[in-house]
Amino acid sequence: MSDTASPQPTAPDTAAGYAPTERTVPTRSRERASYDREVVHAILDEAYLCHLGFVRDGAPVVLPTLFGRIGDRLYVHGSTGSRPLREAGRTDPGLPVCLTVTHVDGLVLARSAFHHSINYRSVVVHGVAHTVTDPEERRTALDAIVDHVVPGRSADSRPADEKELAATAVIRLDLREVSAKIRTGGPNDEARDLTLPHWAGVVPLARGYETPLPADDLDPAIGVPEYITEL
Repeated sequence: MSDTASPQPTAPDTAAGYAPTERTVPTRSRERASYDREVVHAILDEAYLCHLGFVRDGAPVVLPTLFGRIGDRLYVHGSTGSRPLREAGRTDPGLPVCLTVTHVDGLVLARSAFHHSINYRSVVVHGVAHTVTDPEERRTALDAIVDHVVPGRSADSRPADEKELAATAVIRLDLREVSAKIRTGGPNDEARDLTLPHWAGVVPLARGYETPLPADDLDPAIGVPEYITEL
């Protein structure tokens, strides 16, 4: 069902975080779960890519896609020909989805194969996605998606024209049923394995940026913007 509600984000379930539900409480390693609003937002904001899951013709489908956040709402865009985006506008009250993001911060190497792991930060969002039809909210959402990748970029590029907007669908997912899960630290080896002659520890992973490469047809007088060099 198309939704033309105001672009104002909804409030979280509590002042500091999100209320746990049956779907957001993990069955394993519950101590790693967090419902803190700032923690959830920080993990989302650092991710470039999300995975959007839904059911199509009785079978699960998961699609990688870009997204943007405004307050307690997430926005995903795609072609108007995209099936999940079409279904979000056809179904009532919307399209049930699950959206996830994950950061891998380190490879955890234990003395035993069983206890190998990774250090990670992840967010899982359950909810119902709605098609955004309000023109102002659509433009705001598309700017947020662009700025999610490189902050400040939407103001330094041509906005979508009417033809491009007509070919673009935007869906909205409110952050209400959401949780984060985080693992940090070293391997959890069994006491009996501590004397084994195998290296154990963490191989940290870090995100980095290479030197920007200008387009082949870029005017040489146009330098690299400050918001890119700040990355």
